[in-house]
Amino acid sequence: MIDVLLLVLGIAVVVAGAEIFFDGLLALSARLKTAPFVVTALISGFELENIAAGIAANAKDLPGAAAGTFLGGTTFLALGVTGLAAIIRPLEARLPWKPLAAAAASPLALVLVSLDRSLSRVDGAILIAWFIAVMIVLARTGKDIVAPSADDDDEKSKPALRLLGGLAALTVGGEVLGEGIRATVSRFGVSQTLLGNTVIAASVEAEEIGRVAVPARRGRGDVALGNIIGTVAHFIAFNAGVVALVRPLALDRTTMNLHLPVAAISVPIVCLLLIGRKRISRRGGALLVVAYIAYIAVAIAGALD
Repeated sequence: MIDVLLLVLGIAVVVAGAEIFFDGLLALSARLKTAPFVVTALISGFELENIAAGIAANAKDLPGAAAGTFLGGTTFLALGVTGLAAIIRPLEARLPWKPLAAAAASPLALVLVSLDRSLSRVDGAILIAWFIAVMIVLARTGKDIVAPSADDDDEKSKPALRLLGGLAALTVGGEVLGEGIRATVSRFGVSQTLLGNTVIAASVEAEEIGRVAVPARRGRGDVALGNIIGTVAHFIAFNAGVVALVRPLALDRTTMNLHLPVAAISVPIVCLLLIGRKRISRRGGALLVVAYIAYIAVAIAGALD
């Protein structure tokens, strides 16, 4: 029971710490009068809890779980969260095709560097460079994807204190989460790769449902989709690169045959729907959710073999 509690506690502390750190970054940008779009585009997908979970899992010799944080997180966002948001209210936004094309291409570098079934530090550097290129395209051609945010409390907060507090919570939470993953895998015999791509990925990114669903419900499909597009680009390029830079990781057969292909395909599917139809209907959202459920079912079935 203690191992499960460690897992839950680790996720809770990591998410809370990341939120504090994130708010500190936004407060700092407001104080420095940084352009709202630049801050949003670069930071909205900067999910520190996902990076911390991946680094912690890899440090505990759980490369399958580590890869699952950025691969499973990408699939969860592209299929699960997008689908749920569209079911709540159809996502309609006439977005330029160039940023959508850039987002669709964001998994390409990871697919190529992982052909040798591993991610080295050199691969990590390549992924981060690719991420920068993708974000430059998004910044230059997709200024309407994410609406500028205006928070009157930003300048009243203490950015330095919140940055340090969030970083401290992330450090502690990441360590607890890593121990929880290891203990859970050892006790229940759950595949670390399955755990990382499903439970950990969805739990750490659960708040994304609210971040996407709320603007979708209010008819701001551009904001909802902008959050998804920016975040998946971070996950499958930047986060993967950072995890590999900290410590290289091997990719097991299940990751190569299932989790990586699904994550890589799910992003272009969503982008192509938006390029072709300019919207994701409730029916389209339901199909995305069904696809995500089918993916989970296949992953569980494979782990039980």
